[in-house]
Amino acid sequence: MTCGDTLIRQLRRRKSILRVTPRVLGIDDWAWRKGQRYGTILCDLELHKVIDLLPDRSTAGVKAWLADHTGVAVISRDRANAYAEAAREAAPGAVQVADRWHLLRNLTETLQGILESKHALLSQAAKAVAQPNLASPQMVTATGPESPRPPTRGERVRESNRSRRLARYEAVMELVRRGVSQQEISRRLGIDRRTVRRWTRVGHFPERVRVKHGSSLDPFTEYLERRFGEGCHNARRLWRELCGQGFRGRDGIVRQWVRHLRPKLKQVGGAPLLPAKAKISGSPRQTAWLLLQQPAEAKDYLDELAGRCPDIGTCAAVAREFVRMIRERDPQAWYAWLQSAKNTALARFAQSLLRDEAAVLAALQLPWSNGQVEGHVHRLKLIKRQMYGQAKFDLLRLRVVHAA
Repeated sequence: MTCGDTLIRQLRRRKSILRVTPRVLGIDDWAWRKGQRYGTILCDLELHKVIDLLPDRSTAGVKAWLADHTGVAVISRDRANAYAEAAREAAPGAVQVADRWHLLRNLTETLQGILESKHALLSQAAKAVAQPNLASPQMVTATGPESPRPPTRGERVRESNRSRRLARYEAVMELVRRGVSQQEISRRLGIDRRTVRRWTRVGHFPERVRVKHGSSLDPFTEYLERRFGEGCHNARRLWRELCGQGFRGRDGIVRQWVRHLRPKLKQVGGAPLLPAKAKISGSPRQTAWLLLQQPAEAKDYLDELAGRCPDIGTCAAVAREFVRMIRERDPQAWYAWLQSAKNTALARFAQSLLRDEAAVLAALQLPWSNGQVEGHVHRLKLIKRQMYGQAKFDLLRLRVVHAA
């Protein structure tokens, strides 16, 4: 028998990383420790496999690797300056492709940052359109004081997390008042520098809001509420009726809908009171999502917001056009979009894209993206965690490159 230590020694003695030069290279970072230390993963997008790992994500490291692997024709990357500069200097003949998912993420973050400066306006618009949602004119609220309900386990966890985030926010603000740099605050408190920058820019504690997205039951909600109001509270029966109308979901989602409703059921004149629909809080994060998706249930809120601040409506229209251009890969719309973004709050975002114009246009014309690279990063994380406490970079590199 051979012990585990012997196997590890034998693996480390092998020089088994083959010198492979891919035609289409995917490059991205991976976290040794999130927010503090990162490495680089390199993938052959045609063979769908990892070909090498680098211990950092520096420009020098990537340049050295590209210099040793001449012949790369296409490089798919995120919008990190380190990778762009390394590809420009070490592989000037390669076509750089900006990853489309990262482009959309950058847009969402920019739009959210614009809305953070208008937080009070968003809250006013949300309050202006807030209306009680009654299932029928006969349904009224119960009168009299209600006994306080003890918090659920989830509510206790959320409150604990909020208290912890608030303490960290106050610590950051205290260091800012002392004149400490954002980089030094990030190092002292172990917080990502982008988080410090965002908190400093907002100027108040950013509350987290849980956003409820659409469900396969949404087209049938009106029917369910009417049947529930008529007294049909059997989930199985409601599910069969929905199947007759074209619903393709399982009965579990209907049971969950009914189970959520039953504890809140109060009979007033023979008619049950139904809960209000998902609340629009007016948070910057939720509003950014609503502006891009434009769900029907948020129409009143978005109209109210556009009426109070037309600049937000204009900015949202430009953002939605960018999303359409990326998803439909429409390079002909690129220059028209740049012109439309010039006089909006997205002008700085457009300027940053213009500096990376060749890679953005390549993303609209070529099929390559970093999607499969993200999958390999996820597999790398699983392997790294399995080896926690006993593996250094050399062994991790061997395992990831040779994993099936």
